[in-house]
Amino acid sequence: MLETIQKQLAAGQSIDREQALWLLTAADLLQVGKLADSIRRAKHPHNRVTFVIDRNVNYSNVCESKCKFCAFYRNEGDDDAYLLDYDAIFAKVQELVDHQGTQLLMQGGLHPTLKIDWFEELFRQLKQRFPQVQIHSLSPAEVTHVAKLSGLSMPECLRRMQAAGLDSVPGGGAEVLVDDVRQEISPDKIGWRQWAAVMEEAHRIGMRTTATMMFGSKEKPKDIVEHLFRVREIQQKTGGFTAFIPWTFQPENTELGGETASGVEYLKVLALSRIVLDNIENIQASWVTQGSRMAQVALFFGGNDLGGTMLEENVVAAAGCSFRMSYEEIVELARGAGFIPARRTTEYQILEEY
Repeated sequence: MLETIQKQLAAGQSIDREQALWLLTAADLLQVGKLADSIRRAKHPHNRVTFVIDRNVNYSNVCESKCKFCAFYRNEGDDDAYLLDYDAIFAKVQELVDHQGTQLLMQGGLHPTLKIDWFEELFRQLKQRFPQVQIHSLSPAEVTHVAKLSGLSMPECLRRMQAAGLDSVPGGGAEVLVDDVRQEISPDKIGWRQWAAVMEEAHRIGMRTTATMMFGSKEKPKDIVEHLFRVREIQQKTGGFTAFIPWTFQPENTELGGETASGVEYLKVLALSRIVLDNIENIQASWVTQGSRMAQVALFFGGNDLGGTMLEENVVAAAGCSFRMSYEEIVELARGAGFIPARRTTEYQILEEY
């Protein structure tokens, strides 16, 4: 099987689901890593590893979805429930700009009362004050939720947000794009087809997006493979994904609990992502959940991007996983692995090499 796969990849052909499942469950980690590394080298021959200076502002922790894998959400009446006002958000974005930041990742929960006008006004004011910042915000679940609350169709909601200043949509809330798994870990969240519909609509109106996968909770190997192929098929239709980011479920403080996936499992899924998603340019290594050493290793298993510096991150931290990194540290991390570090925009334009 390995030889067939090697020949196919060398001839520029895609692998199928059966081959992907074999690589995930039966192949040797280093063999899979080697295949992924050769694809990365072919796609990124300049030996560059990219990152963006960003901040993740969680505008609220009130959420009706109550996903079992989440340690961040609160109910509206809880003592530590919050909703940031505009001024608090502006102060955080000012700090981002002071750090040469270019990307604002804004996500909250499925808030019971925030309708589209709250977001439109926020995006308009952010654009007026910080025209240099890309508003890369709201997950497909949030877009769908806001549309429903506001009595709008999802496409109309997305168009209005875009007109107000939303530039691109992060791939959050994908978890695993298989509804049996979603029913078990996040029964009140949108199904995989609705996630795909938001992404396809965003791509249709000219917004680029990312795609993610959270694995290591309740899914089976075949579900991971299915997720990757569903992302690949959307990309075949639209070409709108800039990057794919696989990351591991963090069980601490969550209702779901359990063990976290091992480093070996993480590297294998990352490498498989690079092999399957031959139509997506960039694969991100998640230092936020893996730490800097594992992120360095990931650069030899198909990863070519280190994501953001994340001046702030609360959701993964709420699950007891808190790695922090300055942009100097990210530069050193890439350099230490033998790559040329490069700061980029959300849409992967290079701003500066180090």
